[in-house]
Amino acid sequence: MKRALVRYRNSAFGKSVIRNQKYGPIIFFMGGFIFDTLTLGHIDRVYDTVVLCSHMTLLSLTLYLFNLSDDGKWENTFIGRYSDYFPLAIQFFFGALSSAFVIYFFRSVSLSKTMVFFILLVLLLFTNEFLKKKISNKYLQFSVYFFISFTFFTFMVPTLIKEMNTFIFIISGLISLACTLALILFIYTSSPSTRAEISLTKLISTILAIYIAINGFYYFNLIPPVPLAMETGMVAYDVQKKNNTYIVTYERDEWYIFWRTHNINFHRQADESVYVFTSVFAPTDIKKSIFHRWQWYNPETGSWEITEDIGFEVTGGRGRGFRGYTYKNNLTEGKWKVHIITEEELLLGVVDFVVINTPKSYKRGMVKKSF
Repeated sequence: MKRALVRYRNSAFGKSVIRNQKYGPIIFFMGGFIFDTLTLGHIDRVYDTVVLCSHMTLLSLTLYLFNLSDDGKWENTFIGRYSDYFPLAIQFFFGALSSAFVIYFFRSVSLSKTMVFFILLVLLLFTNEFLKKKISNKYLQFSVYFFISFTFFTFMVPTLIKEMNTFIFIISGLISLACTLALILFIYTSSPSTRAEISLTKLISTILAIYIAINGFYYFNLIPPVPLAMETGMVAYDVQKKNNTYIVTYERDEWYIFWRTHNINFHRQADESVYVFTSVFAPTDIKKSIFHRWQWYNPETGSWEITEDIGFEVTGGRGRGFRGYTYKNNLTEGKWKVHIITEEELLLGVVDFVVINTPKSYKRGMVKKSF
């Protein structure tokens, strides 16, 4: 093995790698991101579960090996010869896991208050590129690890036990906290250099502060209700169900409006109903009640008024999401929005539109699409 390593370092490829090693962190960062982008799909797939669990396990193992390498524990061993690459491995797993969560959260997040937590994940994903010089800072190292661990368990526990609610979220957080503290204590008791470098009280206080902050995000509904994810949401003129297929009639938006398919200006005659159609992905065997919360903007008070909550139960397992719709008659002209929420009032998405009264039936840009 040692001879092979020497041959590698003396080869043209090896010399090129050594010469450009300053780009290593970026390459490993992008490698983790691209790998997950190309391979991950739904959280309940066996492949996704295996990949995420493998990443989390290998990250924990690498953190342990890295923190004990300064004590000379791996000197003159196979592990010791590759200890210089531990920071890159840690960065790869940080990048792979955070990018996976960005992918899953992007499917769940709406452009509303839940975007705050999504932005934190994106920032973590991109700041990972600059962790190379800071990765030896154990306070930063374990803080990032705990944040990723907490997110990991809030995805995996509901998926594995086929149930999600506030109690399950709390249990997921406690499991993450226990695993992180156990890893910290194990490394602390095994590594004299770690004991000399950190204050255990300060590190645990930092972890607890992050734990309280994430629970605060959940309490104020700033975290999307993963692993649920809204696949489709649109305002429509008609929804018909035929042979387990939903046929949705809606007005197509202008060609340059690439971020949505339907026109938010709903041209309505006095007797026409207004439909909101959604499809919500849920992992296999999860059953969850969701609601369409219809709201109208009152220009006189300058506030949104809730007119009605209409609910139905989502059953998981369909790759393109569980389909459902609600409708209302006699809507007041003006701005409307429908929040798609869980029974805990966690936000899945928002469908907003403007009702415009017209004297005759509106035909322009109408299309029918099957779901």
